Amino acid sequence: MKIRSLLLVLAALLSLTISLEAAAKTETVSYKSGSETVSGYLALPDSAGRHPAIVVIHEWWGLNDWVKEQAQKFAQQGYVALAVDLYRGQVASDPGLAHELSRVPHDRVLRDLQAAFDYLASRPDVDPAKIGSVGWCMGGGFSLLLAENEPKLAACAVNYGTMPTDPAIIQKIQAPVLGNFGAEDHGITPDAVHAFESAMKADGKTIDVKVYDGAGHAFENPNNKGGYRPDAAADAWGRMLGFFGKTLK
Repeated sequence: MKIRSLLLVLAALLSLTISLEAAAKTETVSYKSGSETVSGYLALPDSAGRHPAIVVIHEWWGLNDWVKEQAQKFAQQGYVALAVDLYRGQVASDPGLAHELSRVPHDRVLRDLQAAFDYLASRPDVDPAKIGSVGWCMGGGFSLLLAENEPKLAACAVNYGTMPTDPAIIQKIQAPVLGNFGAEDHGITPDAVHAFESAMKADGKTIDVKVYDGAGHAFENPNNKGGYRPDAAADAWGRMLGFFGKTLK
């Protein structure tokens, strides 16, 4: 009886997964970044008209399947989601290569992110006044980098990414910011999170951060076998949907 019940649950989950995936059309798109032509992974909602949009920024591993899944999930919620490829097609599976790839020059990163923003704004199915950004780990810091440099960005979500505290940089951030962090993260510490939060509030910025007890770095990614925290990850996802629903819809 228990086995039958388990099989029914698994079948229901598989059916749900298939139906959700069918709700998002995906394709690889190309657009100009300075003198270069770069590519990204685009996920589209299954509905007509103009939509809000999100620039999706990968971890230091690169534009892998997990990041593409996040873009699909946002598309299933009604967003045009563009996952950028900052590594020009390279994807890392070991920390050594990831560390090497993550040394990509920040001026090129910013150029690529602004190009992604401009590409989304130019699409007839996107409301150019409703474009946000989201990133994890390295991409979380880059989500803030875009917010610092693109005054038209309407929302910025950062998941365990580095944060500025320089008042001159904080002053440039116009978009409301949502942050999800782990209390056991030794790289992005709670002290750093609260310093950023205080700096943002001191300058009158809109900021909402949450630090999850028992969670370390990359707690939202199930590929992080030892550090994945499903309950915290689900809560962080819900917070992002609520945040983007409020700021972009």
